[in-house]
Amino acid sequence: MSGGRGERSGPFRVGDRVQLTGPKGRLHTITLEPGKVFHSHKGGIAHDVIIGLPDGSVVANEVGIEYLALRPLLSDFVMSMPRGAAIVYPKDAAQILAQADIFPGATVVEAGVGSGALSLWLLRAIGEAGRLYSFERRAEFADVARGNVETFHGRVPDQWSITLGDLADTLPDTVEAASVDRVVLDMLAPWEVLPAVGEALRPGGVVLCYVATATQLSRVAEALRASGSYTEPIANETMVRGWHVQGLAVRPDHRMIAHTGFLLTARRLAPDTVLPELKRRPSKTEFSDEDVEAWTPGALGERSVSDKSLRKRVRVAGKSAALARDEPDGAAPDGPAPVEAAPVDSRDEPSGEAG
Repeated sequence: MSGGRGERSGPFRVGDRVQLTGPKGRLHTITLEPGKVFHSHKGGIAHDVIIGLPDGSVVANEVGIEYLALRPLLSDFVMSMPRGAAIVYPKDAAQILAQADIFPGATVVEAGVGSGALSLWLLRAIGEAGRLYSFERRAEFADVARGNVETFHGRVPDQWSITLGDLADTLPDTVEAASVDRVVLDMLAPWEVLPAVGEALRPGGVVLCYVATATQLSRVAEALRASGSYTEPIANETMVRGWHVQGLAVRPDHRMIAHTGFLLTARRLAPDTVLPELKRRPSKTEFSDEDVEAWTPGALGERSVSDKSLRKRVRVAGKSAALARDEPDGAAPDGPAPVEAAPVDSRDEPSGEAG
């Protein structure tokens, strides 16, 4: 089955997500349902008025205020979808696809799945010939991610699966050794899973770590070096500054998207390969107890989401997915569930996106 609901063109249909832009540029994202009405403080717009119109139409509410109706781009969708964990922002997702060299037909592993934002970008990049194995410790996050991906595609992509559990424990049982092209780690302590990642990656394959803090960045870089199995890691961050362009008034925007996370990449060496030493200035290579303590998960400022909030987000994601399947609210999807049960780590640690 090619494409998906998120890739649709043509007239708006029931279950489509539509982005309404008001006269002041404010965005509202709705899912089209027969008989429903979008309400704002400036009046309502019946969904039935939008259903059947071509993409890119202008519709007026009951008091004559006009809104532009467009199908959301993937970048729009991920910014408005229900969230379990924090999302990978589009600016970072674009760099992940480029720096990890995600290509059509690739076999990719990601951990954790978070809210499914990065999963959507990876699925688009690998195409139907590829394979994406997602791993997540928390079932609630996996449910939100599954609902978001199914809402966007209108189905669960055949080339995607979610495995519950710790990556270090479940990866060897999920993929064959040296069979994975790319690994993307978006988790609190990626250095803990590097041995399992090294077994799964093909020689020349890429591992990319997305981490939020400089202490995480330092520790995972040193762990990659100490393993002797990877090339010298490369680290960077991405910042995006918009510009106001109107006539001769051309200037940077007052706000910009600055630091959200660090990206660190390295490539898997062939077995028994010794990396040539790089010429570099002498530096401190030994670490004190205080250094190691600064690298522990407790010192990294882990953020959590309340159980009540998570349950609500799971319900919202599930409802959107049911509408995308053109099924009654709460109906079970056809076929087996894409979540593969595995022992869940006893630590109640939200993996999910950095930031």
